Amino acid sequence: MKRDLYETLGVARGADEKELKSAFRKLAMKYHPDKNPGDAEAEKSFKEINEAYETLKDPQKRAAYDRYGHAAFEQGGMGGGFGNGFAGGGAGGFSDIFEDIFGEMMGGGRQRRSSGGRERGADLRYNMEITLEEAYSGKTAQIRVPTSITCDVCSGSGAKPGTSPKTCATCQGSGRVRAAQGFFSIERTCPTCGGRGQTITDPCIKCHGQGRVMEERTLSVNIPAGIEDGTRIRLSGEGEAGLRGGPAGDLYIFLSVKPHEFYQRDGADLYCSVPISMTTAALGGKFDVATLDGTKSRVTVPEGTQAGKQFRLKGKGMPVLRSTQSGDLYIQIQIETPQKLTKRQRELLQEFEQISSKENNPESTGFFARMKDFFDTLSD
Repeated sequence: MKRDLYETLGVARGADEKELKSAFRKLAMKYHPDKNPGDAEAEKSFKEINEAYETLKDPQKRAAYDRYGHAAFEQGGMGGGFGNGFAGGGAGGFSDIFEDIFGEMMGGGRQRRSSGGRERGADLRYNMEITLEEAYSGKTAQIRVPTSITCDVCSGSGAKPGTSPKTCATCQGSGRVRAAQGFFSIERTCPTCGGRGQTITDPCIKCHGQGRVMEERTLSVNIPAGIEDGTRIRLSGEGEAGLRGGPAGDLYIFLSVKPHEFYQRDGADLYCSVPISMTTAALGGKFDVATLDGTKSRVTVPEGTQAGKQFRLKGKGMPVLRSTQSGDLYIQIQIETPQKLTKRQRELLQEFEQISSKENNPESTGFFARMKDFFDTLSD
């Protein structure tokens, strides 16, 4: 007895198109023959989930199956009118959905094979951490990347010098083979040539038929001023060498900026929290702050400055990437309460408290007055 198609995909009968596709993607990647070479059970499961998905994703086929079961597609059954689609190579076939599955790999899509078995090399990722100062001024960095390069012995062909690859006898150079499975026809990668369309009987002794060898390369990376955390820099053609003379992939530099001791960044603006003494806040004063351009800027604190007050230093922030503009630097004041007071210091503060008026502390006086009114309202 044939297995229920919904059970095969592991979904409920009311599953929508999105749920069907998600279930198929997971199972197809798990049981695909290329990932399970020589595993007959995996190949059988792969065919079953493909048949189930191809039926259930089609509204007409699904309706027929829901009503008549597998009988809808048997010879002379109710499913005689649902033969178009995958078997005939039309749109929506298995190759399309598998293209979608593997199209999410880095680099924007599944690797494409060109004539002669050449394949585009994989894209590579390199993580680089820089300081905020380096992000401010920009820099040229030298990085060492272990990668594959074109074999210099066979010039990337993979074949021993003096010989050449031959057309695969199994797939006749197409790189794909088809297998009939009842109503459906399944196309898969040729097991003989691995989808390349060619075979090498006498491989290169250096690269063993791959057309590329591993080597550590030194590359120069230009980091522009104003670069932000999380930015990705693409170096075209600096990724892995292509297989058997195929084009190289790209190298992606992922940048992260180290946390700074004094500054926090928000876009092009910088923020710095500066503690000052209680007397400086009350009487006023001045202090200097070092900025990322290598200079110092003086901040004047007016008399009676409150905690949280911000002072803006225009143009002292980060450069705006690829422009002549710069952000601003914001200095936020924190007022430090005195600690470990001497007897005399305590006496002076107590005396100051006694002679203080409401005008000296308008915010606290007003706050507690409003709080008292609120409490009286609750007590009524």
